[in-house]
Amino acid sequence: MLLHHRFIRTAKSDGKRLFIVDRTVGMRVTYHRALIGALILARRFRRYEPGLLGIMIPPSIGCVVSVLGALLSGHTPVMVNYATGAAKNARYAQEKCGFHAIVTSRALLKKLEVEPVAGMVMIEDIKESLSPLDKLTAALVAALPSGAIERLAGGGDEEDNLLVLFTSGSERDPKAVPLTHRNILANVEALAEIFELSPEDSVLANLPLFHVLGQTATLWVTVYKGLTMTTVASPLDYRGVVAAIRAERPTIMVGTPSFFRGYLRASEPGDFSSVRVPIAGADKVPDVLRTGFREKHGIELLEGYGATETSPCITANTPEHNRPGSVGRPLPGVEIRIENLESCEDCDTLETGKVLVRGDTVMKGYWNDIESTAACMRAGWYDTGDMGYFDSDGYLWLAGRLKRFVKIGGEMVSLVSVETAINDLVPDDVEVCVVGVPDPVKGSRIIAAVSAEVDWKQIHHELAGRLPSISVPREHVVLEDFPMTGGGKSDFRAVTRIVSGMVADTDGQEEEGR
Repeated sequence: MLLHHRFIRTAKSDGKRLFIVDRTVGMRVTYHRALIGALILARRFRRYEPGLLGIMIPPSIGCVVSVLGALLSGHTPVMVNYATGAAKNARYAQEKCGFHAIVTSRALLKKLEVEPVAGMVMIEDIKESLSPLDKLTAALVAALPSGAIERLAGGGDEEDNLLVLFTSGSERDPKAVPLTHRNILANVEALAEIFELSPEDSVLANLPLFHVLGQTATLWVTVYKGLTMTTVASPLDYRGVVAAIRAERPTIMVGTPSFFRGYLRASEPGDFSSVRVPIAGADKVPDVLRTGFREKHGIELLEGYGATETSPCITANTPEHNRPGSVGRPLPGVEIRIENLESCEDCDTLETGKVLVRGDTVMKGYWNDIESTAACMRAGWYDTGDMGYFDSDGYLWLAGRLKRFVKIGGEMVSLVSVETAINDLVPDDVEVCVVGVPDPVKGSRIIAAVSAEVDWKQIHHELAGRLPSISVPREHVVLEDFPMTGGGKSDFRAVTRIVSGMVADTDGQEEEGR
């Protein structure tokens, strides 16, 4: 099934059902009205070159209808990250994927203080230029039977690309990831099954749609099940998100630990009483955050695990099957191998190895990047680059990315395990990222970067009782302007670059002093 065809069928069978509540502009839009809006945009988008069409709009009616309109016009949406450099990312996407037009918002560019990039088309200009004939034509098409609208929208099959997303770029330059209808559909069906989604559920759509979790767990879950979604333009608007939850009472919400920390601080007991499935992913959930939600709201954060290349969800805890600290069990249809780093054989239970994934959710390959595809795809298995192990009950426990291990004195040390220990010792509003920098004697030295001043002497003392001495960082740095990715994760690549520069300057000054 093509997912935009699924939208058409829902709009035709249950058109009066509320589809989107846009908290930013204060609009409430039914499926039928959204269909008309998508058809209006589809007619306009057909003027642009066929193939790919960039979209760079925050979560909103405008963004959702633009994605649907692009698909109905025969285009494949390319979602551009505006949170980590809108102009730079727009040009990068255009060059990487070979397209020109990007639908964006003048209000967004003004807020970001960014000048338009060649090829940008303002959604406000499109709206103002619409004629009564444009609207009447779309309304007449929307009145046709669903089969006729689907034929006008074009055919295809589930192996066609639904959209193109970009990896976070937290470790290297972002890679373009085309995901097919089958990829996203398989993940949506699995999520609907394990969380037992019903027509009574509704979704908080606070994640940007350039993030794969925002696409799958908010937009396409909503479309597939015919639910209602409440959009909030920024996940960093903590009070706005909490107000939306309190007013609209969604049952499903997703986010990163960083975002959930903000929501915990901005909320009062009872604000989350409607939420039955709070899913946290993209980063390790600190125990203190999990405890905070449990004590303040009486709800359990459900940790999951995924990747852009896997559409994204690989594993998840559920209300019925939850093992805090793990990332849950594999989703239906997802196979996981834990591979020994040296022998490449399957690891035993509780033995840490490399996490490999296979299933319909796994991408076909990176966009025009044979080298990167070959490096991570082996006979249908996707090498996540993460390390982990299965316990005896089939729950997956992550040990961190292989690239986030450093060798000290001949031993491998997980920077993520150090990060986790520090997170338990600092206030919940402090960001932490642990990096390794070259050391001429030990091979590497570990440095903790934090977003605010902390009692490092006390933390160091506590860490000495929790971690092997080789893993305890002797140094820390404070980065008040803490680098974060658009998806709400610590930007490991940027933090490493900054800390390495600081260390080089310090070492250089010490050398001069001698």
